Amino acid sequence: MDTQAQILRLKQRAKNIRRLSLQMGQVQGQGYIGQALGIADVLAVAYGHAMQYRAGDPNWPGRDRFLLSHGHYAIAHYAAMMDAGILDESELESYGCDDSRLPMSGMASYTPGMEISGGSLGQGLCIGVGMALGLRHQGNPAFVYNSMSDGELDEGATWEAAMSAAHHGLGHLICLVDINNQQADGPSGKVMGFEPLADKWVAFGWHVQRINGNDMTAVLHAFDAARALATAQPRVILCDTLMGKGVDFLEKREKNHFIQVDPPEWQRALDLLEATA
Repeated sequence: MDTQAQILRLKQRAKNIRRLSLQMGQVQGQGYIGQALGIADVLAVAYGHAMQYRAGDPNWPGRDRFLLSHGHYAIAHYAAMMDAGILDESELESYGCDDSRLPMSGMASYTPGMEISGGSLGQGLCIGVGMALGLRHQGNPAFVYNSMSDGELDEGATWEAAMSAAHHGLGHLICLVDINNQQADGPSGKVMGFEPLADKWVAFGWHVQRINGNDMTAVLHAFDAARALATAQPRVILCDTLMGKGVDFLEKREKNHFIQVDPPEWQRALDLLEATA
């Protein structure tokens, strides 16, 4: 498949991830939809291009591991796994309901494809380091992807894990940082300034790329470069994203950690998304 055709295919997968996320939000009348719409392009490339997995066998030992460190992004992760065939789309009606396999924060104990449970933020990269070390010890060439938010850059454990990953030369560990500049207490850069971010990761011994996380071509090339790197060095892709991406009135809405969507707006958002190319 040529690159342009691949880009078009991945854009359609991202659109489907956004659609499924909105439909789940519509079921509950809430959800971290701003983050889900923003991260959809990254998830489309992860599950639609980069990762090795078997949709019908989520526990296949040879699979690449995808760790959702920011557990409140579960709505987006479920949508990506539905698009990938790991979860059945019919389950979206149960999102956030009692006894559902799709709780609002991910649970590894009963959701297929969910490698870790959501909880206190800033733990995913620590777990990813342990997983990558364990896989290397077993001779398993699988990659470990850790998806995290910019708010998790405030956590000391994140930087301990970053230092450890470089020390151990974990070349099969890829960290994805969603930089939407929002966390619970306000704009991430004002709560705890993290720039110059790329320089910090470089100083910790990582291979660093910073991209527009809503530019499909840039995302695709960044994933390919991260996987192809020959050095025994962990890799991080810093993804600048726009909350609400793909739905113009949500893109323009005042940004905060939890974007309010009124009941009639869910269908309006779906209609606008459907009308886009």
